[in-house]
Amino acid sequence: MTSATPAVTVTHLTKVFKGTLVRGAFRAVHDVSLTVNAGEVYGLIGPNGSGKSTTMKAVLGLLKPTEGSTAIFGIPSIEVASRRSVGFLPENPYFYKHLTGRETLHFYGSLCGMRGAALKARADEMLALTGLEDAATRRVGGYSKGMLQRLGLAQALIHEPRLLVLDEPTAGVDPSGSRKIRDLIIEFRARGITVLVTSHLLEQMQEVCDRVGIMAHGRMVREGRVEDLIAVENQTEMVIENATPELLAKIDALVKAEGAGAAGGAPAKILRSGHPRTTLERLFLEATHDSNKDKP
Repeated sequence: MTSATPAVTVTHLTKVFKGTLVRGAFRAVHDVSLTVNAGEVYGLIGPNGSGKSTTMKAVLGLLKPTEGSTAIFGIPSIEVASRRSVGFLPENPYFYKHLTGRETLHFYGSLCGMRGAALKARADEMLALTGLEDAATRRVGGYSKGMLQRLGLAQALIHEPRLLVLDEPTAGVDPSGSRKIRDLIIEFRARGITVLVTSHLLEQMQEVCDRVGIMAHGRMVREGRVEDLIAVENQTEMVIENATPELLAKIDALVKAEGAGAAGGAPAKILRSGHPRTTLERLFLEATHDSNKDKP
């Protein structure tokens, strides 16, 4: 195995679930192929029922493909050895509510064969990384949804995996919690950890993913870099600060003159103008941040 070995390889994956007396066989994934390079963040995106979670479970070896194959760092997913370098956070992780955050990490670390001072040091490091140091001695039963997801990230990383697989990590988490989780994903990439993340929300993934694959009805319909996928090829955006009405009028006149003199092809034209809009999520984060600063 070399450094060029992909972290994840999915080759012509097809998964068909057997039918029942009421419902016939169901093809969840049809002929899907993808590659996740080592060290990158890859987003597998699509609406609910698109087949992305089934694909992820096949990668993890939790489901056996009907056709095709999956591998982790060159090792077939059906082999137990492939999972030694993987950390996994399911959509709704379950933890023992009577344990504290630190005890939870000690428990999962011990399941991975970690012991003694090394386990304690690693648990403390993960609590610090995920921002749970102040909640380390609190029972998990009192954690918020966002805190539980961050604890899930900590337990997924406890054994120092090279690949982190996240299934809908921001599901049910408020915008502030989502931002913390996305910041952590960026931190993981900086540490050289490969991340495969599934989501049905493209907006949440565009800030962290190097590449994305968009699935629908069990098929891969688009794949590439986020910037390339969301770009409108025949349009150019220009943002001008403190523009006067006179300047805007000159720009409008220039575009009209250019359009009138265009030979062949579609003429240039201004589709819209006005103040740029932020997102509701960004507005929420800015407003809550400002309100925190105003507190005595």
